[in-house]
Order: sequence, then C-alpha cells, then structure tokens
Amino acid sequence: MEAHAMFLKDPVFRLISSAADELGLPTYVIGGYVRDCFLQRKSRKDIDVMCVGSGIELAQKVAAMCKGNPELVVYKNFGTALLKTEDHSIEFVGARKESYRHDTRKPLVEDGSLQDDQARRDFTINTLGLSLNAKTFGALLNESNGLQDLHAGIIRTPADPDITFSDDPLRMMRAVRFACQLHFTIVPECIDSIRRNAHRISIVSAERITDELNKIILSNLPSRGFILLDECGILEKIFPQFLELKVVESIGDKSHKDNFYHTLQVLDNVSEVSQDLWLRWAAILHDIAKPATKRFIPEIGWTFHGHEDKGARMVPGIFRNLKLPMGENMRFVQQLVQLHLRPIVLSQEHVTDSAVRRLLFDAGDALDALMILCRADITSKNKEKVRRHLRNFNLVQQKLKEVEAKDNIRNWKPPVDGNEIMQLFSLPPGKAVGIMKNRLKDAILDGEIPNKREEALQFLHALAASGALRE
Repeated sequence: MEAHAMFLKDPVFRLISSAADELGLPTYVIGGYVRDCFLQRKSRKDIDVMCVGSGIELAQKVAAMCKGNPELVVYKNFGTALLKTEDHSIEFVGARKESYRHDTRKPLVEDGSLQDDQARRDFTINTLGLSLNAKTFGALLNESNGLQDLHAGIIRTPADPDITFSDDPLRMMRAVRFACQLHFTIVPECIDSIRRNAHRISIVSAERITDELNKIILSNLPSRGFILLDECGILEKIFPQFLELKVVESIGDKSHKDNFYHTLQVLDNVSEVSQDLWLRWAAILHDIAKPATKRFIPEIGWTFHGHEDKGARMVPGIFRNLKLPMGENMRFVQQLVQLHLRPIVLSQEHVTDSAVRRLLFDAGDALDALMILCRADITSKNKEKVRRHLRNFNLVQQKLKEVEAKDNIRNWKPPVDGNEIMQLFSLPPGKAVGIMKNRLKDAILDGEIPNKREEALQFLHALAASGALRE
C-alpha cells in the first residue's frame, strides 16, 4: 500500500474500492480532493471519482452498497453520475476524451483511455489521482507531473494551453482563481495563451464568469486576481467599468491618484478583516463613478463631486450585467457606496449629534460594515495622515455608540406612524401625511425633540395647529 493511502481514511473509499474491483474497473479519486490533500487544505466533502469504463455503472454499484438512502442522479448524456450521501457528494465519470465546437464550451464526449482523460483536464495540479483498487490502493497517478508542479507552486495545462483555453475559455479565469487561492504562479506560456484567447470568454455565460470572479474576490489577496485578469486581457472583456478606474490624467503639475490600484488596496484592506462577499463588492464599487464625475478646477485640482450618488445609481446596472443577485445584497452594496463618504466627512469636522443621528438612521444594520469600508478606504502612504484619520474615526465611532445608546436611532421606526397620523387628524392618505411624517423624522434626527411617543404627539399636534399642512 502506498503512503498516499493516508489520504483515503474515509470508509467511503473502501466502499468504492470494493465496487470497482467487483466490476473490474481501474478506478481513481482524482482532482481537487487529491490536490487539497497534498496541500494540507481543509478536507473536502465533494469528491471526483474516475474509472476506465462506465462511471454510471460504478456509481450504481456503490449506491446499492451504501447504507441508508443515498441519492443517485444519472446524467446519461454526459456519462456521469452524482451520488449524494449524508457526508459526501461524489461525482463518478468514466475516462473520456473531449472535442469542442468553436461556438460553445460544451464538449462532445466519447469514451477514452486514462491518457485521454488526463489530457482533457484543465491544469496538471488537477490531474493527480490516487488508486482505489485493492491491489494498488493509494498509489499515486502522476502522469502529467502534477505533483512536481504542486510542489513548485505553478499553474500549467497538461495539453497545449491554446487548445485548453480555446476549448473551454472559463479555464482562463480558473487559472487566475487557482493562482489567487493557492498563491501559485501561472507559467508564462499559459499567460501568453490567455492573452491570445481572451476574446473567447465571450462564449461563457455571465453566471459562470461571475461565479469564478466571486471566488477570486473571496480569496485572501483578491487584488492579485484583478491584476492578473487585467494583465491577461480578461478584465476588459468582463468588467470594463472597473478598468476605467485605471485612467490617470494630469494637467500641469496636478494629477489625481490611480483609482484602480487605490480600489484594489481598499479591497485587500477589507479582506483582511471580513469574509463578507458583499462588503468586498462594496469596496470594489465604492469609487466606480469617479471616471464619470471627474472634473478639473484650476484653483482646486481634480474633483469627483457626487461620485457616491452616481456610483450608487450605477450599482443595479452592474449587478444586472454580471448576473449578481438584484435583491437585498445589491441594496446593501448600493447603500454602502452611497454612504461611504459620510463617516469620513464626520471625522474631519466637529461631530454634531444631529449628523450622527442621521448617519445612524441612514446606515441602520449596515453601519458596522460601513465603518469597516471607511477605515479600509484610508490608503495614504503618509503614515501620520493614516494615524490621524484612524484616530478621528475612533472618535466618530465612540460618538455613534453614545448617541445610539441615548436616542435609539439605529433601524429607527417612528414613535407615531402614518396610519396613526391619519386617525389622529382625520386625514386621507396623501401629501399631508407625508409632510407630517418627514417633519417628525427631521425633528427627532435634528434633536428638536427626543425619540419618544409623548413628545412626538405633542410635536404633531403643534404642527397641525400651526397651519403647516396648508402650505
């Protein structure tokens, strides 16, 4: 038995081994499970099993031997089967070779040899396999030198990269994703091939592209992924608005900062303290409207007035184009883009209770995420400036806590709502009710009255008596 068999401690592998030997099928666990075992990454529950023969027949045999009620789904057109047990999700496939038409990444599949199956895989580090047959249990399959590449920390294709990437262009983004997640280097010939084949990404669905992009964004150093996507010519194809941040203009001796690299630094800063995908998207999009709002004023220099408002309006379109979810997550990102300057402004001037109340009211549950984004947005190389900003942010956060404890404004609900206003003053639904609600909200947020029911009722009666509703 090979030493690598230590990776196969799970009893499910002995079960597959028995089924494979009964059917006389050379069988391997292959791909990500094996790769991650050698990298000592967290054990995976999704397992790929490849046999030289019928993967469907093997899956059916294993399912029949499993205890309980495993779920077996057969995909006859692809010659694969998915077995779901209580602890695992196992995909079975027979060794195969693939051919592609130019206009689709869906392959034409036929039975193949072990060598054919190795050649069709995306990267050498994903060709590694461990034998599951009893006589060779745990023996390493390393025909494409994947183990050597794993130890060297490099991403390369087992076949000609032009064929690999042109056949399935999503593999170009997977190369970047693996380089990002594993901190590996893509070999120069693959980088050159991705540049040559970048245009082929157009045949991949937006959903699949965004799925890979999100995995890059969730890596420990997502800036590296974006820089690679840019260097390889992919970023301009999938997210052109983001690439517009790279343009730096100068007039005389006045230049503005490179907003592309600034944004990537903000993204990395957020990633150091949060795994929240949507907070990371807010970091990516917080300055997205700077190119559209850029103006040069001779006595001031470069300005980006209103980029937070325009950026917030751009968020839904970007999410729609990338097929990102259009519900609560989009609104969260939009809210942070809209508000990202507010704590910064508060940190630069005297902080009034009124301004703090309005920030609490507008941010609601997103306040903590907003403060993470704002701290991450401090990317100056001037260490004293950074310290000063962070010190001021600490004062703002303390003020937020004090005002919230006193006034209970966060996720505020009016002490008197619209229905009650209509009943109290015999008003039909309409403009007058809206005026009273807004006046009450402003009075509480501006500190004219406390956030309490009795004072709110007194304020509304006084407002009605003043004739303000007839304005």
